Amino acid sequence: MESAIVSINLFGAVALLLFGLAQVKGGMTRAFGAKLRAGLARSTRSGTRSICAGFIATVALQSSTATALMVASFVEKELIVPAMAQIVLLGANVGTAATAWIVALGLGWLSPLLVLVGTVLLRGKSTARQGGGTALVGVGLMLLSLHLLSAATDPIRQSPALSLFITMLGNAWPVALIFSAVLAILASSSLAIVVLILSLAAGGGIDTGLVIVLVLGANLGGAVPPVLATLRAPTSARRVTLGNLIVRAIGVCIALPLAGYGADLLELSPLPHQNFAVDAHLAFNLLVALVAWPLSPFVLSLMSRLLPEEKKKLENSYLDSSDLARPLSALAGASREVMVVGDLVEQMLSQAAEAIDRNDSSILAGIAMLEGRVDRIQHAIKVYISKLGHDGLSAEEHRRSMGIVEYAINLEHIGDIIEKGILPEITKKIERGLQFSPDGQEEISGLFAVTFDSLRMAQTVFATQNATLARRLVEIKEDVRRLEKQSAQRHLQRLREERPESIQTSSLHLDILRDLKRIHAHIAAVAHPILNQSGLLIESRIRQAN
Repeated sequence: MESAIVSINLFGAVALLLFGLAQVKGGMTRAFGAKLRAGLARSTRSGTRSICAGFIATVALQSSTATALMVASFVEKELIVPAMAQIVLLGANVGTAATAWIVALGLGWLSPLLVLVGTVLLRGKSTARQGGGTALVGVGLMLLSLHLLSAATDPIRQSPALSLFITMLGNAWPVALIFSAVLAILASSSLAIVVLILSLAAGGGIDTGLVIVLVLGANLGGAVPPVLATLRAPTSARRVTLGNLIVRAIGVCIALPLAGYGADLLELSPLPHQNFAVDAHLAFNLLVALVAWPLSPFVLSLMSRLLPEEKKKLENSYLDSSDLARPLSALAGASREVMVVGDLVEQMLSQAAEAIDRNDSSILAGIAMLEGRVDRIQHAIKVYISKLGHDGLSAEEHRRSMGIVEYAINLEHIGDIIEKGILPEITKKIERGLQFSPDGQEEISGLFAVTFDSLRMAQTVFATQNATLARRLVEIKEDVRRLEKQSAQRHLQRLREERPESIQTSSLHLDILRDLKRIHAHIAAVAHPILNQSGLLIESRIRQAN
């Protein structure tokens, strides 16, 4: 019974640490996410700025994994040079180690104060205050978890079984290394495992050499989650995370035979014995950064050989550069490519509608990936059309080229509305276990069905340039406006009747209606150039005064 209580206390303390880390990451992302991303993208013009950017981003987010994934996405979008990306991750690794060193300073007395201040900030109305409050609460919970870890591991340090296990690991450093690495992979955090090692070693029952080996394993395991998260990402993104793993693995392989000498140096140093784990963590990452920094071009070259650029399949894209000399062929290819974007947007809508009907958040997982494809293809279409120029185009070809770009932009806006508007609303509904009233569910499902029909009609209008269909598409937009207004009025009536489902889902219901109406506005925009060309579109819907 006593061992079960000790286990619960230990795992609970580790869970609290991981929860605190997640709160810090979420809070900082909410408060300063856009600024962090923009600063990270701008601060990579030199090696020094890159390593500092990685350090600052990781200290702010409390997660080198988050920084690695952010950098990988920037490389994918060509916002960061790959060679600089490797340097950014070196700074991120140092940032994680510095965070562990700060946590070990014995600032547990600050925990209640940070939680108190964070809770006060959470009551603020601004996103920055709420995000900052969440981050402060997370830091407070991290410091509290360190105190709980120390208390939970105190009985364990006196355990004969732990003594035997540590003796076994001390005689088999490779096994200890793998054991620690697996724990870091499972926790998705090298910081959490280093703090756990710190707590276990506080009583001095673990040999300093073994402490260093366990820390090396945590460093190795901490580089694996970003690799796993980017397995399906483009080659450029996978090179960044795999390069970081290889750099750490080489560093660990070199440091492992020298762990005994490192232990002797730590023992001779004036540093406190109970903090050797974080000292070794920081020293290792600093040394790896100093050595690997000038070697980043070689790492990039190695990654290019290990992960060669995939040959683009021409059949997957209708944007053929050889057609640029023939505007008619080029416009035909661009038109077919923008139809692909429309199909992707329809898939996004379909997944969103299905997730609402089935109340299943797993269905939403593919929406972000589809939206990324929509962004990339519409950007490629704009670049492709821009290469045609204007001087060699006839008036009709120029009009058609502008129509293609405008349709691509509108489809991309629809993708943004689905990902940034409808998806969070559905996620909130599912996570909170909310249900629409039967009438409300029917109204939303009906509006989704009209949206599907409109999008398919827009695809036909774009392909055929049929003025009659274009006019019908605009008329449907007006029908949707009336449906949205009627649904909102009915919803307000259900609120007056104090129906519980309607009260709980009021903001969600109205937000989804609003987003679907916005989507229809972008869908109907494809008809405007056609109606204008046919003389069927007036410039203003405002009634002129007599």
